[in-house]
Amino acid sequence: MRSPARLRTEVLAGLVVALALIPEAISFSIIAGVDPRVGLFASFTMAVTLAFLGGRPAMISAATGAVALVVAPVVRDHGLDYLIATVILGGLIQVVLALLGVARLMRFIPRSVMVGFVNALAILVFVAQLPHLTGVPWAVYAMVAAGIALIVGLPRLTTAVPAPLVAIVLLTVVTVVFALAVPDVGDEGDLPDSLPSLLLPDVPLTLETLAIIAPFAATMALVGLMESLMTAKLVDDVTDTRSDKTREAWGQGVANVVTGFFGGMGGCAMIGQTMINVKESGARTRISTFLAGVFLLVLVVGLGDLVATIPMAALVAVMIMVSVGTFDWHSVRPATLRRMPLSETAVMLTTVAVTVGTHNLAYGVISGVVVAALMFARRVAHMTEVVDVAHPDPGTRVYAVVGELFWASSNDLVYQFDYTGDPANVVIDLSRAHVWDASTVATLDAITTKYAAKGTTVTITGLDEASAQRHARLAGHLGGGL
Repeated sequence: MRSPARLRTEVLAGLVVALALIPEAISFSIIAGVDPRVGLFASFTMAVTLAFLGGRPAMISAATGAVALVVAPVVRDHGLDYLIATVILGGLIQVVLALLGVARLMRFIPRSVMVGFVNALAILVFVAQLPHLTGVPWAVYAMVAAGIALIVGLPRLTTAVPAPLVAIVLLTVVTVVFALAVPDVGDEGDLPDSLPSLLLPDVPLTLETLAIIAPFAATMALVGLMESLMTAKLVDDVTDTRSDKTREAWGQGVANVVTGFFGGMGGCAMIGQTMINVKESGARTRISTFLAGVFLLVLVVGLGDLVATIPMAALVAVMIMVSVGTFDWHSVRPATLRRMPLSETAVMLTTVAVTVGTHNLAYGVISGVVVAALMFARRVAHMTEVVDVAHPDPGTRVYAVVGELFWASSNDLVYQFDYTGDPANVVIDLSRAHVWDASTVATLDAITTKYAAKGTTVTITGLDEASAQRHARLAGHLGGGL
């Protein structure tokens, strides 16, 4: 508030985001099978609530396609009241997950998954614009090209006003002045003419109702949290700042509860609008998030007739540039791909392919993490070896095990000893290894059992404190080893 220049940036950024939110919210309402007001009111309540409660300043949360896809069957089979109950329950689940520390799981997401997440989002944002570019008058293509030219060229002259806002205003003026017959925001659906009001879902408070909505609420909660936390991490990288992921998680939950009680369809963070706010418009504070929600409500309720005249070509131009700016072009350069290990590239491509194929970011991220874990396990497993070291006497043989011992690396360990040819005493030195799981302890039990059958005594030495505690607690209690 003490910086007029910063305040102007935040205000104008909020206005641009609000304009970009309108057709998206209407489209997602159609996907969910509800009236456009349900998506628009959800976008308003999500943005305003998270402006105060969210942990990532300048991030935009609103009605999203991922949530729309999850809740669509509820609307189709049970009606709007069950949708509202689902949104409220989903928000409560998000609050509980936040309090249980779900945000800390973000550290287990590798960089290659994050890169795939960003690239997939960019592709999805671009693909979402294609329906607005097919079967349309030739003027639409000219307007999109003009809009892109304005967004690219204007910042070289001045940054006083966000280029996307200038493009939207100028193209709208051209459309109105020349009476161009091109698709506009009004064609996407009817805009509301009244404010949202508080309501309670008219559903029976029974276990049967819970059984109906709980699976959808849990899915919505997980998908919403994953998208929101991943987007928050992306904004952290763009702005070189750190956000409170736990606060963001429970803030998303509270926002969905509030949204449900105002008849909204729920939502989560929106990558496209967030990038418009942070990257294209330069916003950095909660003011832009708050104003995006307020401007959205003012525009659709108070200025609906004016907003309806905005050509979709202007918004398509903005979203195409968001897509181009979001994509990590460095990750697909030939020089980068040559240097990058194949496993890392495979993880990135898996994340992109699954996300784009399913239009579900959660599936893509989970798939990427699973592939990354398997690649890591395979790589580490091959770094474990058994070395024959100097024998202290003819009756004793010493083996040194080197590497990390877990389920992938310890399975073959049992075959690396000479049970028949070894003397009466065998020492297994684990001073250069670490025991990570029960599978390894079971393998050590199997080795000891095999030697005992030959009359050989096995001594395990060199265990570090954690490995020794794990071995002492589990050895002999795992059902015979293999």
